Amino acid sequence: MIEILNPSELARAKDTGALVADILQTVKSRTEVGTNLLEIDQWTKAMIVEAGAESCYVDYAPSFGRGPFGHYICTSVNDAVLHGLPYDYALADGDLLSLDLAVSLGGVAADSAVSFVVGESKSPESAALIDTTERALRAGIAAAGPGARTGDISHAIGSVLREAGYSINTDFGGHGIGSTMHQDPHVSNTGRPGRGYKLRPGLLLALEPWIMEDTAELVTDADGWTLRSATGCRTAHSEHTIAITEDGAEILTLPKRTRP
Repeated sequence: MIEILNPSELARAKDTGALVADILQTVKSRTEVGTNLLEIDQWTKAMIVEAGAESCYVDYAPSFGRGPFGHYICTSVNDAVLHGLPYDYALADGDLLSLDLAVSLGGVAADSAVSFVVGESKSPESAALIDTTERALRAGIAAAGPGARTGDISHAIGSVLREAGYSINTDFGGHGIGSTMHQDPHVSNTGRPGRGYKLRPGLLLALEPWIMEDTAELVTDADGWTLRSATGCRTAHSEHTIAITEDGAEILTLPKRTRP
């Protein structure tokens, strides 16, 4: 299903995007050495409930997961890159943490992810991973606009990832979003320009470049959800929800302090 939002729905999408961004920024600012992943999940739950919103994750039970997710945020640490199921783990200095959050407010969903290093031990390798996903995300957003195609976005993202020396896994990527979290069209993290679905004003897309330091192969954790690098290497993940407008792409999940 591909949804094209009307002006009223787009206004609600902006509210949802702002909520997602602010929750992620609040959680990031609170997270420090010793913070438990289950604490992060509870902070997120409290902020979602306080806002009168709904989690897109708690009852989420796709074919690639083991039953309902049962938590409010994905917390992926070090070699975990996607769908990190929160568990009883206290973050250590130097851990690379990716937070992925999707929320629905007023019947419209938004999805965003951020990666950062906890504490003071910030290795150049971790910084490079994070920087590359963020640059790839900016390139993908710059390639989005009315008349462009999903392949243009995929090509822009993939070019940045590949030029930085990383392999690209195509099992998971960006996606349409609207009244539900995951919709068509699929937006791979690599592709050919001029191919794919033609973008129209009112379309929402969640773009999410992610990489693993020395492999493109994923393995599923024993929890049935968390996806990890097959070699145990570090990973990073960045994501924004954007709206296609007559003038280009508007980022809906920017934190307040970075909004125009």
